[in-house]
Amino acid sequence: MRVGTGVGLLISMLAALCPAAAHADEGMWLFSNPPTGIIKEKFGIGLSPQWLEHVQKSAGRVSTGGSASFVSADGLVMTNHHVGMPALADLSTPEIDLLETGFYAKTRELELKCPNLEMNVLWEVEDVTEQVKSAAPPGMPPADAHAERRETISVLESEYEKATGLDCQVVTLYGGERYHLYQYKRFTDLRLAMAPEKSIAFFGGDNDNFEYPRYALDVCFFRVYENGEPYHPQHYLSWSKTGAAEGDLVFVAGHPGHTQRHATAAHLAFMRDVEMPVRMRDFWRREVQLQTFSARDYEFARIADGHLTGIQNARKAYTAISAGLQDPLLMNRVAENEKRIRAAVEANPEYKTHWGGAWDDIAAARNHYREFFLRHRAGIHSTLFGIATHLVRLAEELPKPSAERLPEYTDANLDALYSGLYSQSPIYDDLEIDQIACDLSNMVETFSGDDPFVKRALGDLSPRARAESLVLGCTLMDVSVRKALAEGGAKAIAASDDPMIRFAADLDPDFRAWRKKCEDEVEAIERDAYARIASARFAIDGERVYPGATFTLRLAFGTVTGYSEGGSLVSPFTTFQGLYERAEARRGQKDYALPERWLKRKSRLDLHTPLNFVCTADIAGGNSGSPVINEDAEVVGLIFDVNAPCLAHYIAYADDDGRAVAVDVRAIVEALGRVYRAKPLVAELLAR
Repeated sequence: MRVGTGVGLLISMLAALCPAAAHADEGMWLFSNPPTGIIKEKFGIGLSPQWLEHVQKSAGRVSTGGSASFVSADGLVMTNHHVGMPALADLSTPEIDLLETGFYAKTRELELKCPNLEMNVLWEVEDVTEQVKSAAPPGMPPADAHAERRETISVLESEYEKATGLDCQVVTLYGGERYHLYQYKRFTDLRLAMAPEKSIAFFGGDNDNFEYPRYALDVCFFRVYENGEPYHPQHYLSWSKTGAAEGDLVFVAGHPGHTQRHATAAHLAFMRDVEMPVRMRDFWRREVQLQTFSARDYEFARIADGHLTGIQNARKAYTAISAGLQDPLLMNRVAENEKRIRAAVEANPEYKTHWGGAWDDIAAARNHYREFFLRHRAGIHSTLFGIATHLVRLAEELPKPSAERLPEYTDANLDALYSGLYSQSPIYDDLEIDQIACDLSNMVETFSGDDPFVKRALGDLSPRARAESLVLGCTLMDVSVRKALAEGGAKAIAASDDPMIRFAADLDPDFRAWRKKCEDEVEAIERDAYARIASARFAIDGERVYPGATFTLRLAFGTVTGYSEGGSLVSPFTTFQGLYERAEARRGQKDYALPERWLKRKSRLDLHTPLNFVCTADIAGGNSGSPVINEDAEVVGLIFDVNAPCLAHYIAYADDDGRAVAVDVRAIVEALGRVYRAKPLVAELLAR
């Protein structure tokens, strides 16, 4: 049954939602199951199928892990500077650092092609729940059922890809209670059109990240090309000339990455007691090491900049999530809701037969996972090691039928995999050595220097010496070498004397074994159990609820409104005036230094122009780069952050002071025209 938002949209999906489905502005809603009833009841506004299709096909997901949108008839794409930062780093050189200088292509001929950036736009959605579920009859052991479902998913993806010419991905929803096949248009030729300096895009740095008020122009623009010419999308979002006002209803169309709001109390306890302490230790460790690396000289700081920013962002986000997990009030609220559902299941003999043991199964699986969590999580996180591992696994996986391979090596996923594998993005020896040495040292500290796996990984060398031997002798910097190894298959891999290939081939059986153990003994059990819990919730609370985030397109809504902090009201808007005042107040601090052109051209700006604003839309990591639109599908803002209270929504939504943070479109136009003298770009954005 087709549930896309095109012609095949089911009118029944637009029915009124169960009032108990969500609270306030809660919800990361599927476009195939939008919150039209809630919005109609609360705001008196109807969302038509045409509106939904238009927004869906204007929104995109980018390969750097964020969201984006078409904003012109000539394929102009808007996203965050921090989402585009890997592409900016790839295009930079020791002589010209685009993160420091910014970039504007005065003509389209000067736009810079990004070597490793792509965007995918959701075109259609197909409900394939019946096909996937029927592959594993009731009573089949969870590991076998997982294998059968995965094989069926691989076949479906390949069949639909051949039939449609689109990139196809089966998405698991509600923990395995529903399966939808998403069909994407894939764009691989993206060129940089404009990016401000990082110092204004990330003004305030790590200190202001996840805080508010903010004063950041976190935006950049790319252009999609097809066959060497700008792409002309059928759907793109018009630019609002007036922006949003306090109290306005706004919508966010983006790709929230992951949430744990439907996790059981036992699962969350595992996160609190086992997973988060390890993550936090690793974040802090790597952050300090990257700061030390960056302090060596300017070039080291340049090549490590994106990695350090990413680690700092993750450390700060997970610190807040950990705080939520450590809050007895929040955990008790999760436990009480679980207790309510379980009591209803226990009271109904039929429910109890089908779903009664699901919570206990998850608790047992997580308890078992404690025994090998550290082994499963161990790894080498360098770019070269990742390339070597893909080459080793391709040689082993490709001879198998597509449906029997690991998911990332199925026919439907090979184009994307090869695109990354053959990327011309620069790789830096010094940073690779630092990363591998860090990971090897961490293994020694975690498992001991006498551990057989650790001894094999070190090869009788210190972590630093082993890292140097692997990187300095590696030939995989050369893309032609990668292609030859990929095309040569198992024979070429076996004959290769590249130290990184030999290293990956030696360690991969262990990494595969730990992965399979987790998939069979934890994930398969949990997928079955969470599917049963979802069925129980549907039966008790109704089916009109949103699933957890899966880095797939969702629609959120909310209002532009401030909040209270420490007994004071926080205004929903900041301005350019506030930016300059904050820069002056923090003069001499690196993260608050404005670019030279912003100092020289201050007098040209209308300092009362809104710069950033907050709204109550429910978002998560992955929403970075999402357009904020009004009821007419006009862009009024660009999501780039959340404030601190919003971070705990990862595990449980609360009607509190959590806010999504956006760049105001009025600031973007004002800065483009008066600071960057990019009037052609302004004209393109404002054209109708």
